Amino acid sequence: MFNVNLENQVALVTGAGRGIGRAIAQGLADSGARIAVNDIDGDSAVATTNALATDSKTYVADVGNAEAVQRMIETIADEMGRLDIVINNAGVEITNSILDFSIEDWQHTLNVNLSAAFYTSQYAGRIMREQGAGIIINIASIAGHNIPIRHRSAYVATKAGLIGFTRECAREFAEYGIRVNAICPGVIETEMTRHLRNNPAQMEKWLADIPQRRLGQPEDVVGLVLYLCSDASRYITGQAINVDGGKVML
Repeated sequence: MFNVNLENQVALVTGAGRGIGRAIAQGLADSGARIAVNDIDGDSAVATTNALATDSKTYVADVGNAEAVQRMIETIADEMGRLDIVINNAGVEITNSILDFSIEDWQHTLNVNLSAAFYTSQYAGRIMREQGAGIIINIASIAGHNIPIRHRSAYVATKAGLIGFTRECAREFAEYGIRVNAICPGVIETEMTRHLRNNPAQMEKWLADIPQRRLGQPEDVVGLVLYLCSDASRYITGQAINVDGGKVML
């Protein structure tokens, strides 16, 4: 794992109750950061917080709700004293055809996968501007590129939008010393992909399309997060970096 010293820094990780989010929270905590652990599921958020070695706090909130995000970030700044890093990881992936996709599911996906990143970037960005520095990392997906994924129109649309938002946010925030990047994972072994991984035909197809011939682990994403949070990446902003075993080569 990439070694980085994040002592005295506070990092908010959304959707940190499980999967990639929990692994990122663990990696940042192991590097010395204090973690604001967010999830809409209070029990899973508390479980993550209790597993961390640093002095961290739990914040249960729906990041798809602008008022909830504002309250959460104001509380984090008040209770933890500052906010240096935001990892926009929370996401949902609802499967259905475009013809049958409900308006409620479409709006919910947009709120959690895309609007939430705008909310956190706006409210946290104001704090980071005053501090003169900050890091924002959006967890997008290779689905945001031209990758065919059936029956996931809302997910694909939000991840493509998140990549575009990352670039524009990076342009605006550069003058404040805030760097903004996106990470685009491929297929990662998490609870979200478990039902598909249990399908031998799906696994065979996945592995045939991945040059490294394996699925990713949450820790494969963590290494890049730590790098992007470190001074070693101080000249990198506005990028969407694939972590996919070589599946997408742009």
